Amino acid sequence: MASGPLPFEFLQSASKVSDLPESEIELAVVGRSNVGKSSLLNAIANRKNLARTSKTPGATRLINVFEFEKRPGHWLVDLPGYGYAKVPEHERARWQRMIEEYLTSRETVTNALVLIDGEVGPTKLDLQTVEWLEHIQLPAVFVATKMDKVKPSKSKARRTELAEKLGVAKGEILWVSAAKGTGLDELRAAIMKLLELDD
Repeated sequence: MASGPLPFEFLQSASKVSDLPESEIELAVVGRSNVGKSSLLNAIANRKNLARTSKTPGATRLINVFEFEKRPGHWLVDLPGYGYAKVPEHERARWQRMIEEYLTSRETVTNALVLIDGEVGPTKLDLQTVEWLEHIQLPAVFVATKMDKVKPSKSKARRTELAEKLGVAKGEILWVSAAKGTGLDELRAAIMKLLELDD
C-alpha cells in the first residue's frame, strides 16, 4: 500500500479537449464544486499549491492535468466541479459540454474518481452524474470527502446511507479527510492501482 505522498506534477490546463496531448492512461476526478477536489489533490501529493483552492466554489474552470512524475503519460485529470459555482449559466453549460466531451472522447480515460461530500451525502446532481457515468460505461470509484466533519455518532449511519444511495457496498467507498489526512493512504493505493503504477 502506498504510504507516502504521490509525486504528481502539474502538466497543463486546457479549455478544449483537443488541446490535450496523447497519454498512456487517465483517471478523471469528478465532483460538485464545493466537494473539496483541489484540497484532496493537494493532500494526495502533500503539496499546498499543486491544485488551486478557493473559499469560493468553482475555482476549477479548466481541465487540469497532473502527471505522475516518474511515469510520463499517467495522469490525474481534475475536471470543473458541477452544481454550486456562482457563474453565468452559459459558462456552466460550457463546462458541462467540455466535461462530457472529455469523458466520452478520451480513449485513455479508464475510470472516474467520483467525490461525494461525506457530510451531506449524495445530492441529486451527484446521482445524475453517477447514472450518466453508468450510461457511458465509465467505471466509477467513490470517495467520500470531509470525513472529519461527520460526527462519530453518525458515522455508521452515514456510511450505510451513502452506500445505499450510490448502490454499492459500504466497503467500496473510500472515506477520506484532506484536512486530517484520514484515509489518504488507502486512496493513494487505489490511485496507484487505477493508473497502473503499482507494478
